Amino acid sequence: MYLSTDKKQELFENHGRLKSKTDTGSPESQISLFTFRINHLTEHLKINKKDHSSRLGLLKLVGKRRRLLDYLVKVDITRYRAIVAELNLRK
Repeated sequence: MYLSTDKKQELFENHGRLKSKTDTGSPESQISLFTFRINHLTEHLKINKKDHSSRLGLLKLVGKRRRLLDYLVKVDITRYRAIVAELNLRK
């Protein structure tokens, strides 16, 4: 499997709001998890160009991440800027 529980806990600890392994619900931790999955699927689709079901899943993940980022902009712009800078995302 591409994402072990150790890697997932590391993502939550590094990018979560509470900086703990159990912080799975904060927008920052969800965005970091979605970004990891998006990067993995992007690499997969570079090799498997005709995998349309994975492409659909990728587009859904990008939409979910976009909605979470939009939520962060409305709630707290400094948290949004921090997560965009950490993950090297751009709008």
